[in-house]
Amino acid sequence: MMQEERYCPSCSTPLEIRDTQGSRRPVCPSCGRVIYYDPKLAATVVVEREDKVLMVRRLTQPGFGLWSLPGGYVDRGEVVEHAAAREVVEETGLHVDITGLVGLFSEDGHPVVVAAFDSRNTIGEAIAGPEVSELGFFQLDALPPLAFPRDVEILKAWVGLRNGGGDQARF
Repeated sequence: MMQEERYCPSCSTPLEIRDTQGSRRPVCPSCGRVIYYDPKLAATVVVEREDKVLMVRRLTQPGFGLWSLPGGYVDRGEVVEHAAAREVVEETGLHVDITGLVGLFSEDGHPVVVAAFDSRNTIGEAIAGPEVSELGFFQLDALPPLAFPRDVEILKAWVGLRNGGGDQARF
């Protein structure tokens, strides 16, 4: 069993228990980091427009200031596809239809498993939400600095699915 942290792993400030994100959770009063103890499932979505993919610049740790696919944690009891679509709305203002699973992605020693989804029917105007400083659509061969190396793996798998399981040469 993992020992619960008493201090923020980012800035070493003592944690406080606060009502946040619909639950009582440990939060750093200094940097705002929310601490999750249990292994978590995160959901991310590949949103394409005119042969470019949507990326968001993060305002939170991990990866502050770097770019990632839109996504976030799945709440306990939440349908994973609904969480994925919710995260896109929260971070970008866009509404999407989830069309299928790209894959599950995990790393040895890392407590977060990522469920990546494909989408279609993007509706709305792209506006940066409170957890991102900006957003943009990028060519696959010209991605900005990424917060998570797994985003490249997700995009490779997504390209493979879009190409019928074949060519990933766009990377």
